[in-house]
Amino acid sequence: MQLLAIDWWFILEKFLLVGFVVSLSLLIAMYTTYAERKIAAFLQDRRGPNRAGPFGILQPLADGGKLFFKEEIIPLASSKFLFVLGPSLAMVTAMLTSAVIPWSTPLEIKGREVPLQIADLNIGILYIFGVVSLGVYGIMIGGWASNNKFSLLAAVRGASQMISYELSMGLALIALLMLTGSLQMSVIVNNQIQNGWHVVYQPLGFLIFFICAMAECNRTPFDLPEAENELNFGYHQEYSSMKLGLYLFAEYVNMFISGTVMATLFFGGYDIPFVNEANLGWSQNIMAIIGFCVLMTKAIIFLFIFIWIRWTIPRFRYDQLMNLGWKKLIPLALVNMVATAVVMLLRK
Repeated sequence: MQLLAIDWWFILEKFLLVGFVVSLSLLIAMYTTYAERKIAAFLQDRRGPNRAGPFGILQPLADGGKLFFKEEIIPLASSKFLFVLGPSLAMVTAMLTSAVIPWSTPLEIKGREVPLQIADLNIGILYIFGVVSLGVYGIMIGGWASNNKFSLLAAVRGASQMISYELSMGLALIALLMLTGSLQMSVIVNNQIQNGWHVVYQPLGFLIFFICAMAECNRTPFDLPEAENELNFGYHQEYSSMKLGLYLFAEYVNMFISGTVMATLFFGGYDIPFVNEANLGWSQNIMAIIGFCVLMTKAIIFLFIFIWIRWTIPRFRYDQLMNLGWKKLIPLALVNMVATAVVMLLRK
């Protein structure tokens, strides 16, 4: 009978947590588009969206409605199944990464501890890398299935860019793993709470990871797959309606999740800076809510930096992009890894 015993509360709490994280990611991605347009307007001395609702706050809803009601077009010469699969895959892989992020300390509900982490895998970072590397298929399949030469060129660019920068990102993280001795995200956060944020010990590792995260999200100055002056509209040129919306939305979800991952790995996750939580004496649930708000603040700061860089730095040429990835970042990440190993050996 023990085999048939099912903890329905566990299933319910995980189901609710998945729903909350997906809804949160979509909401933040939606309003990041609004923030992007407002920040761009401020930097360029314009007003930005100000028609839909007070201060243009309903603009993302108007944009979403427009995409929903646009005509759905699938090119005759395209591979229809793959044409639909591409944007769906891009969106799903953007969402899946959030499964291993510890959003805060556990809540206590009726004497039961509810962890605010969907899955505390002991290979958390490997899981993130596995899912992120699947994201390239969304771009590649979409570009190839369109049966359009510009789309295919953009998809090849996107694939080679992601593969190039994932190498540097992985090498930057190896130095971090030497400090923690674990791939588990919750262990990485706890290590920072006890010993200080990793960005203090790994500033170069963080810088490399940040640059690679921008390249993974296809953000300016790394938006070569969408270089409209060279490729018309990039890998999603043949897409319209919500399939185009999924591609555009996946970029913003990726930005939010990347910001959260960087906050978790290098900036203590939900750790409140310069405060010893044990001395506050507040209840477990209040601390969980504050921890969640702290993590969100860190992620939103990263979103602002992503947007700021986009409207400040011009796009690279493709040869410059590859040069930076292979000839600068990979050697720097290797030097950082070896230096970390040497320092740790000397300290022991």
